[in-house]
Amino acid sequence: MEDFTPEELEQARILFARPATFVMGCAKIEQLPEPDLPEVAFAGRSNVGKSSLINGLVGMSKLARASNEPGRTREVNFFDLDGRMRLVDLPGYGFAKASKTTVKKFQDLGRDYLRGRVTLKRVYLLIDARHGLKKVDDEALDALDLAAVSYQIVLTKADKLKKGEGEKMVAATLKAVAKRPAAFPAVALTSAEKGDGLPELRAEIMRTTGATL
Repeated sequence: MEDFTPEELEQARILFARPATFVMGCAKIEQLPEPDLPEVAFAGRSNVGKSSLINGLVGMSKLARASNEPGRTREVNFFDLDGRMRLVDLPGYGFAKASKTTVKKFQDLGRDYLRGRVTLKRVYLLIDARHGLKKVDDEALDALDLAAVSYQIVLTKADKLKKGEGEKMVAATLKAVAKRPAAFPAVALTSAEKGDGLPELRAEIMRTTGATL
């Protein structure tokens, strides 16, 4: 992650402590809210911990709903952070327990959002820190590169790693995406459970969106 001043970290803490609300879930591209606020989106495999990370960023336990059945997020879900930005939860990929037709439908919706959203500032692609990038993630990376959307890898569940493993995974992940055209050259190491890395990720998002207090 980049270096942030204590002032930036504190401003980001205050920003993300402001009211966050669920706006809507969109099953069709025509249902998307007006592109009138900066947005950052979260993508990743179905069981990578997207809901936990979003909830951790805003300090709420139930803003984004986690499902016991991986692959249940079949809409693009929008959350408003005090009228300053939107956090967007994209449909997961990987272990979706649905027909191939249904899976393709909600993954295509995610791709349509990526291609056409003028207010989208960055996508945060979540990867389980215990496993790193897998073949199933290549399709998502290719789609992001094709859409020419800036994206950053966020490693989740860092609390499950042994000492020193996190730094090694960050280095390996940076190397893996080094030649990808749309990849932002920094990797975040986070734990929603322990709160590790979340202050820096909040500051990164604040800087990326240009949101102010």
